[in-house]
Amino acid sequence: MALPSLYLDRNKRGRRGHYMFNGLVAYLDSIKARDPAPRSRWEILLYPGLLAVGMHRVAHWLFEARLFFLARFINHLSRFLTAIDIHPGARIGAHLFIDHGFGVVIGETAEIGDNVSIYQGVTLGGTDPANGIGGKRHPTLANDVIVGSGAQILGPVIVNARARVGANAVVTKDVPEGAVMVGIPARSTLLDATEYAREFVPYGTPCSETFDPATQKVELLQCQLDLMQKQLKALLDERELGVVDDEAPRRKGSRTRA
Repeated sequence: MALPSLYLDRNKRGRRGHYMFNGLVAYLDSIKARDPAPRSRWEILLYPGLLAVGMHRVAHWLFEARLFFLARFINHLSRFLTAIDIHPGARIGAHLFIDHGFGVVIGETAEIGDNVSIYQGVTLGGTDPANGIGGKRHPTLANDVIVGSGAQILGPVIVNARARVGANAVVTKDVPEGAVMVGIPARSTLLDATEYAREFVPYGTPCSETFDPATQKVELLQCQLDLMQKQLKALLDERELGVVDDEAPRRKGSRTRA
C-alpha cells in the first residue's frame, strides 16, 4: 500500500528538522569547547557572533540567488545588531566561532574553513585590483585556524590549516600549516603550533617571550656563540697538549747530553 505524499513530505520535514537541531547542538558544543565562559548552551545562543553567522547564512543564500539588495539588507541589519560586518558573498564553513566579535570585518571573496576561531577587531581585507576588475581579493582561512584580536589579514593570501595568527599581527603573505605568526609584518615563530600547544590557543597568541621571533633569534645567536667558545677551547687545549708533547723529547735530549 502506497503512503500518501503528504505523509512522506511531513516525514522528510521531520528528518530535516532533526538534522538541523543536531547540527545546531554540535555547533553550540564546538563553541563551548573553545570558550569556558558560558554555563549552558542557552547562554551561547545570545552570542553576537552566533547571530552574525546565522544571519550571514541567510544573506549568502540570497546573494547566491542574485537577490543582492535583500542580501545587503540582511547584512546591514546584522551589522547594526552585532557590530560584525560579513559580506554576503563570503564563503564560511562549519562551526565558525566569532568571539566577542565587535569590529570584525570579513570581505566578499573571503573563504573560511571549518572550526575557525576569530576574535574581535579582526579584518579579512581585500586588496584593490590593479586592473579594476574584481576577483579573489580576500584571504582564505583553512580548517582549525585561530586569528587573535586586532589581527589584519590582507589580500588573497592563504592561512593554512592549524595556523595561529597572534593579536595585532599583520599578515600579507601565505602562512604555512601549523605556523604561529606574530608581529608587524607577521613573522613565523620557530616552533610549530603542534609542538607547544593544546588543541586550542585563546587569541592564537602564545603568551611567552619564548615565542617572540626576535627573542628566538637572540637565543640562537647565544647558542652559536656558546658552541664557538667550546670549539675554540677544544682547539686551545689540543694546541697546549701538542706543545707539551713537542717539548718533552727536547728536555729528555738535553738531559742525556749533560
